[in-house]
Amino acid sequence: MDYDNIECVSSIDGLNEDEIHHHNLHHPNPHHGHHPFSSSKPHNATNNANNSNMVNNIVGATGITPATSVHELLECPVCTNSMYPPIHQCQNGHTLCSTCKARVHNQCPTCRSELGDIRCLALEKVAESLELPCKYYNLGCPEIFPYYSKLKHEATCNFRPYNCPYAGSECSVVGDIPFLVAHLRDDHKVDMHTGCTFNHRYVKSNPREVENATWMLTVFHSFGQYFCLHFEAFQLGMAPVYMAFLRFMGDEAEARNYSYSLEVGANGRKLTWEGTPRSIRDSHRKVRDSHDGLIIQRNMALFFSGGDRKELKLRVTGRVWKEQQNPDAGPCIQNLCS
Repeated sequence: MDYDNIECVSSIDGLNEDEIHHHNLHHPNPHHGHHPFSSSKPHNATNNANNSNMVNNIVGATGITPATSVHELLECPVCTNSMYPPIHQCQNGHTLCSTCKARVHNQCPTCRSELGDIRCLALEKVAESLELPCKYYNLGCPEIFPYYSKLKHEATCNFRPYNCPYAGSECSVVGDIPFLVAHLRDDHKVDMHTGCTFNHRYVKSNPREVENATWMLTVFHSFGQYFCLHFEAFQLGMAPVYMAFLRFMGDEAEARNYSYSLEVGANGRKLTWEGTPRSIRDSHRKVRDSHDGLIIQRNMALFFSGGDRKELKLRVTGRVWKEQQNPDAGPCIQNLCS
């Protein structure tokens, strides 16, 4: 969707398993040392000796530490992901994960022998005894988990990288917040503003032509945090609508510390919206399709534009504030821009 003029004015009043690639990911808290692997189950002296012998038999005299070697043994040779039960093996002892077993047509990728349905129970038992660090440990996560619960944690880990919040393309860049802010500014050429109030002007010569979806993105820095202001037009049913909403560049728990308001109007009329910014953990499409923001129907937008209703002229204003708990009074009080 083409637009004729856009102005945005800010009122200033105050990965594989073990590594994340540097070309897509910025590390805020790099740690070069690995967490030690340990057992999640207590053992007596006899069990310790038996387990030690089993691991040594598996590892062999390689000169590599047992923890590293066991971790390598749990890596599927086909997809290189960690293997989880059922772990399959051929008659010669070569292992692979259940997903890849279906992909290799029942033929061992190492020795080409028939796989059959042999389970590697010894390796599954070894996996049960391991505790591993979260794969985002080099981004700051200090947690260590039993092998089988590690994946569940990593899916929701607060230290996992964020997806680029740019809505206009399928951008695959991920990283921490400072990295993404620089990426939005330098690669997507997004406007950057400082302050907790904003004044957003949208002008379009033909408001009846709306592609699904036309969007704008502006990043605001306030309270030491970054917020993404989205304004866009898209088709809702048979008619186009205009929508503005705010996303917080951080996790959902942090986003709940802030509130924002949006207002659009003219000719003695106005629409207002007040809510909590959504985290960029929620995709742009998810927020938009949930209608969690200020929605302006086309007829109302044209009324606000005035004139002969042939040109769209909308001005969206708003502000962000932080909710602070007053320990004496009890209810939250607003902390205006700082």
